[in-house]
Amino acid sequence: MKIALLGYGKMGKVIERIALERGHEIVLKKDEFNTYDGLSTADVAIDFSVPTAAVNNISASFNANVPVVSGTTGWLEHYDEMIALCKEKNGGFISSSNFSLGVNIFFGLNEYLAKIMNQFDSYKVSMEEIHHIHKLDAPSGTAISLAQGVIQNSNYSNWTLDEAKSNEIRIEAKRIGEVPGTHTVNYDSPIDSIEIKHTAHNREGFALGAVIAAEWLAGKQGVFTMKDVLNLN
Repeated sequence: MKIALLGYGKMGKVIERIALERGHEIVLKKDEFNTYDGLSTADVAIDFSVPTAAVNNISASFNANVPVVSGTTGWLEHYDEMIALCKEKNGGFISSSNFSLGVNIFFGLNEYLAKIMNQFDSYKVSMEEIHHIHKLDAPSGTAISLAQGVIQNSNYSNWTLDEAKSNEIRIEAKRIGEVPGTHTVNYDSPIDSIEIKHTAHNREGFALGAVIAAEWLAGKQGVFTMKDVLNLN
């Protein structure tokens, strides 16, 4: 399979190594200094760039009839626009805040726990996410996905980085050293606490999941999620 890497930072380089180990070919390594030359020859594009570049990368891929796997976060105000372009071009698209297989299992666990805890008003939910100091957006896309998972299965209506109101989930975002990503969901009551936590040890899980998603998406049309890729529906 021929892969275009849109974004060639730390994650892009790990994705490259794993893709090559799995027998794929890299036809484009796109960063801020080069063009999209070679994109049209790709079977699939993997976008791990920055928020300001993601929309251009995704648009260029759809316009070149190349399906896209995007793990960039912080650009979702343009999500509906990209979905519309995907449908217009009969493209294929998977956008996820986190491609780690473990995190996607964690998403399912979070949603199941939220359904249970919604029966007990004495527990209040909050979240903490910790990432490396180079991460540009806060809270992380993964934390937002976790909050949305709770909101869809409870009486909470929003998340906030500030002091939470009764119907809001407070997310505390920390930037420390080179932490790949740690996410914790807490349910606290006056008498006890329940906590679920996912800790990434390195970037390998994110990269492997993205390559697996790209292998699954190649040749498909439509908008999909990691639940489709991992058959978690």
